[in-house]
Amino acid sequence: MTKQPVMQLAVVGHTNVGKTSLLRTLTRDSRFGEVSPQHSTTRHVERIRLGTDSQPVLDLFDTPGLEDAMALLAYTEQLTGTDKRLDGPARISNFLASSAASQRFEQEAKVLRQLLKSDAALYVIDAREPVLAKYRDELALLNMCGKPLLPVLNFTRNPQQQTQHWRDALARLGLHAVVCFDTVSPPEDGEQGLYDSLALLRQDYRAPLQSLQLWHQQQSRQREQAALQQIAGLLVDVAAARMAVKPEQAETELEHLQHWVRQREHFCVEHLLRIYAFDRNEVSADDVPLQEGRWSTDLFSSQALADAGLKLGGGAAAGAAVGFGIDVVTAGFSLGMGTLLGGLIGGTAQLGRRYGKRMVNLVQGYEELTVNDSILQLLQARQLHLLATLRKRGHAASDSIRIADIAAGQDKLPEPLKTARSQPHWSSLSGTSHLQDGDRSKCVDQLADMLAG
Repeated sequence: MTKQPVMQLAVVGHTNVGKTSLLRTLTRDSRFGEVSPQHSTTRHVERIRLGTDSQPVLDLFDTPGLEDAMALLAYTEQLTGTDKRLDGPARISNFLASSAASQRFEQEAKVLRQLLKSDAALYVIDAREPVLAKYRDELALLNMCGKPLLPVLNFTRNPQQQTQHWRDALARLGLHAVVCFDTVSPPEDGEQGLYDSLALLRQDYRAPLQSLQLWHQQQSRQREQAALQQIAGLLVDVAAARMAVKPEQAETELEHLQHWVRQREHFCVEHLLRIYAFDRNEVSADDVPLQEGRWSTDLFSSQALADAGLKLGGGAAAGAAVGFGIDVVTAGFSLGMGTLLGGLIGGTAQLGRRYGKRMVNLVQGYEELTVNDSILQLLQARQLHLLATLRKRGHAASDSIRIADIAAGQDKLPEPLKTARSQPHWSSLSGTSHLQDGDRSKCVDQLADMLAG
């Protein structure tokens, strides 16, 4: 395969406008650099590489924030003096050769030096800010480097954004290609728009930028498919779960079953966060539903069900949303319980062949615990809502994931879960020997396809 050139792209802008945040979102790396509300958090140029599985495409350079462009612009004019023949790059080179580049304007020098070595630059703008003179001077300085500039408007979803004012101001400066890319909650086509605009500015990099777009789209589909498989696996696992207990042990075993379901949901949440490259500590807070990878609203609480518009079914244990299976097991038999039990004394082997282990358990005085349909619906709703939130969340986001208005959206279980109900050996509650069962895998795949729809 022909080796493609790696585009050198500087990320520049005023201090504290979200340059590092943009790189975190583009690279899906929430640990890159340092983000802080304090000014001048980034003090040095840092590089991070983007590419496909086969080759690198972009070298992105995070640069310090510009702090005093107005004074620096005046200084470059002073250095130039009456020699008007010097073009922009020559004026910048004069400044970089001066003592001021290592003293008063050290931070600005780092930015301009990197821009001169780059193929283009992303000029990050905090769209909540008014269009001030200092930003015009920054653009004048950056334009002097003679490299293509692509303005990127950040925080465009904020109610205080002044996006149109910025578009108008940039147009008057001859910058008509502008990208809106909120680093906290980026649009689904945000990356595509950014790379398309870069390709317009640098046609010689169009092919590798297009390959990067295709790669990101493929990765996005794979992440979603992996997430849906995790959710479907959780639901099949819990739907198939069944415990045979003596009546005197029911309360204790009920707590055991609830604990297992909570742990199983926690396991799924951890996997979803990992698939989308989020750390559980980044999405936690005291006042939000997701804490340390767990939901703060207990799965088995009446409040959680009420918030999702769900009600307990008639076979649910009071306040627990875990069903006792006796009413299901005996449904459809015309014999009275006394006649039925009397006629089956000593015949448990034949009974097991005909009605399975569930009826054997009943005859021997056991009850069966299963997870109520309402809980399965709530599990599904919670995980799908979390998935939708992660898909739209930027890796620059510092606030916690806020889950609201979780609604089950359906009254009946999907068919694959009804199938799982009759296959208790599919559940990890009964061991792991059948988790690779072909029919179980087909059931999970079928449910994952339905969830995607």
